[in-house]
Amino acid sequence: MTDHSKYLMETRDLKTYFPVGQGKTLHAVDGINLRIPRGQTLGVVGESGCGKSTLGRSILRLIEPTDGQILMDGVDITKLKRSEMRKLRTDMQIIFQDPYSSLDPRMTIEDSIAEPLLVNKIYKTKAEAYARVDELMETVGLAQRNASLFPHEISGGLRQRVGIARALATNPKFIVCDEPVSALDVSIQAQILNLLMDLQEQMGLTYLFITHDLSVVKHISHNIAVMYLGQCVEMAPSNEIFREPKHPYTQALLDAIPTASLATRERELKIIRGEVASPIDPAPGCRFAARCPYATERCRTENPVFREISPDHWVACHEVQ
Repeated sequence: MTDHSKYLMETRDLKTYFPVGQGKTLHAVDGINLRIPRGQTLGVVGESGCGKSTLGRSILRLIEPTDGQILMDGVDITKLKRSEMRKLRTDMQIIFQDPYSSLDPRMTIEDSIAEPLLVNKIYKTKAEAYARVDELMETVGLAQRNASLFPHEISGGLRQRVGIARALATNPKFIVCDEPVSALDVSIQAQILNLLMDLQEQMGLTYLFITHDLSVVKHISHNIAVMYLGQCVEMAPSNEIFREPKHPYTQALLDAIPTASLATRERELKIIRGEVASPIDPAPGCRFAARCPYATERCRTENPVFREISPDHWVACHEVQ
């Protein structure tokens, strides 16, 4: 039995499929099992198109899942009606990848931050709501002189701080961070990551942090889940993933991290060869088999089970003992 007091969010065999015509189905999220302890960050990594963002949106029910369970504080939110979900929305928020497209260009910074407060009727008066906006701006490092500006008048880093302030406005417990720093300069990325970590410590927030950048995910995550074509192939504590990756795909991802060291410049770059399998009605077997140097006939015909090989270290691979 899962200890609900320990885990804030859990998915059980979560699936999100999309019909693509001619009776075919795209398996964007296919049987994902995740658990995030309270106050911790689960990083989700993988190549573009592996289903990371769809997973995040499915957990928040911004996209309706096809099957499976999503437990938030022990409550299966897939069974909740729209009116019940509306009440729960204040506890679950998202920070989007592109801070420019996620903000209304016709609204000032303070109006954008005030919007979730007013929509959810959190305060009785507008004055109280805007007083809270001032607090939020200070919390995320936005100077008051920015309050009356519009999104196009401030930098990308400041826009992302507005996005973070909006997400914090309703005092959520759980935030999906969907590649929140990938559109920013490297120097600004570090500032935003440190801000997110400080906020987590101050407010006890729980994050699902989606990224394709392994150096970013190592910096912020307590645990890391590696996704490949809609499935989770490995999940373990952050340090363990980097120290002892078990799945061949995880090993290949880590081998592809560029290094600035002169000592390693002669290192041969390992290329993942082979064709990427189609996520449309995939055949039985491991989806990485066609690109895996260790694949056997069993890998091509039998789905590997996502199993715990050591405490908190989960892998879906026939060849890992």
